[in-house]
Amino acid sequence: MAVKTAFSRHEFSDILSHYNLGAYLDFAPIAHGSVQTNFFLWTTQGRFVFRYYENRSIGSVLFESQVIQYLKDHQYPCPAALKNRQGEAVGLYHEKPYIIFEFVEGQHLEYPDNLQKKQLIQKVAQLQNITRGYKPENTGDRWNYDTEQCCELAHAAAKRIGTPNAQAKLAWLEHELAQLQLPASLPKGICHCDFHFSNILFKDGEFNALLDFDDANYTFLTYDLVSLINLFMATFDWNTWPDFKQDEHVFDFRQARATVLEYNRHRPLDTNEKKYLFDVYKLSILFDCIWYFERGSVSDFYERRKITYLDSLSRDTFTAELFAAPG
Repeated sequence: MAVKTAFSRHEFSDILSHYNLGAYLDFAPIAHGSVQTNFFLWTTQGRFVFRYYENRSIGSVLFESQVIQYLKDHQYPCPAALKNRQGEAVGLYHEKPYIIFEFVEGQHLEYPDNLQKKQLIQKVAQLQNITRGYKPENTGDRWNYDTEQCCELAHAAAKRIGTPNAQAKLAWLEHELAQLQLPASLPKGICHCDFHFSNILFKDGEFNALLDFDDANYTFLTYDLVSLINLFMATFDWNTWPDFKQDEHVFDFRQARATVLEYNRHRPLDTNEKKYLFDVYKLSILFDCIWYFERGSVSDFYERRKITYLDSLSRDTFTAELFAAPG
C-alpha cells in the first residue's frame, strides 16, 4: 500500500472544512502509486481524490496545478485540481502540500488493445499541441528534462552513493551528455513523462483521462514521444541484457515506427524534431540511468549498453529506420 502518512477522519474533516465539497463521510487509501500518498474521500457531494505530496516542494506542486488548470481550460481529459474557498488549488497540511482532485470514472488497463494504444498516442500528441511554448510560472521549481538537469541529478546521485563506481559512472554520463545535439530551436512545452498503465483511465473501452502529472515538466516536446517507443527487441531488457553480445543486433523498429506514424498524424514533427529525435531518445536513456544509478558496474550496464547500440546504429540510420514507410 502506497500510504506513507496516515490521516484520521478528524484531519480530513478539518481539511474539507476549507472547501465547498460537502461534509465528510468516509475515506479509503489508494493502493497504487509508489511515491505520494493518495486517498479516496467521500463527502455528501460525491467522491474525490486526495493527494499528499511526500517529497515535493510547494513550488513543484504549484507547477502541477498550473499545468492542470491550463489543460482543463483547453478541454484536455484530466482530473481537475479543485480550489478551496480562497481560490487556491494547493493546500498545506503539516508543512507538506496537497491537492484534492475530482474523481474520474474508468479502469486501468495493463494490456490495452491496438485501438486503445492509438487513442493514448493521439492524446499524447494533443497534450503537446496544447502546451507547445507554454511555460508555467513555477517551471523553475520542477526537474525539467534537459542536459543541465540530467548532469545536476547525476552529480547528486554520485555524491549520495559515494563509491568509485558511482564517480566513474558520472564521468561516463557527462561525456555522453556532451555528445548530444539538442539545438535551442527544438520546440518545448509540457510533457507528462510517465505513461504507466496506472496513470491512464479507459471507460467503456475509450480513453477517458490522463492522471498523475507528478513527473510532468517543461522539456522538448518529443520527450513524451520517445517515452512511448522502444526500439529494442522485447527479449532485450534490464534483466536480460547481459545475455546479448556487444555487437549483436538488438533492434526492432516495427512497433516504434507505428507509434511515430500515429503520433505524426496528430502532431506533425518538423524537420529538426525528426533529425534530433535520436538525441532526445538518448537523453531519456541517460535520465533512466540516474533513476537506477546504483545498478551495474560502469564498465558495462543496461543503459550504457543501450547507448552503445544506438551509437553503432548512428543518427542517420536511426532516423531512416524510424521514419521509413510501413512495409
